[in-house]
Amino acid sequence: MPAEQRKAKARHERGRLIVAAARELAEAEGWEAVTTRKLADKVEYSQPVLYSHFKNMDAIAAAVALEGIEELGGLLSKATGLRGLADTYLSYAADHPAVYQAMFVRPTDLTFATGDIPPALRAAFASLRAGVTPFAKDDAETLTELFWSSLHGLATLQAGSRLRPDHQHHRVNHLIALITG
Repeated sequence: MPAEQRKAKARHERGRLIVAAARELAEAEGWEAVTTRKLADKVEYSQPVLYSHFKNMDAIAAAVALEGIEELGGLLSKATGLRGLADTYLSYAADHPAVYQAMFVRPTDLTFATGDIPPALRAAFASLRAGVTPFAKDDAETLTELFWSSLHGLATLQAGSRLRPDHQHHRVNHLIALITG
């Protein structure tokens, strides 16, 4: 392997290591605990090495978000029906709260509805749209946004312990009835 390829591969691996360490720290201690100093210690590189890969902590969180979006999109693509999509989405949010925060709660430079939308986000949204489209009377895109935003609200409120935990299934039943109604 030529030296240039080796360097590129090593750089890519360092970037992956930084993202994995940020994700691990965020899931264990919350995003407020993820600092460049802690990350540098965890990956055993200096802070300047971190900054040579990522502009700032927001860029690291954005990389974690993209990774999470890819994971969620893969899971959604295998889900069947609105119930399957809803359960998959809500389970992912509950199982990976810090990643979910990076994806949809923390401020980010990632674009969602317009412009240069990341392909992974397009794919995840397409899976939601495929489940919703049969029930759309005219505008499947807007109905999909409504379904997604409802799931996001449920996930966020549940994570904050603001909803009765034993009523999740019932809430999703009502949401599905509204979409299919």
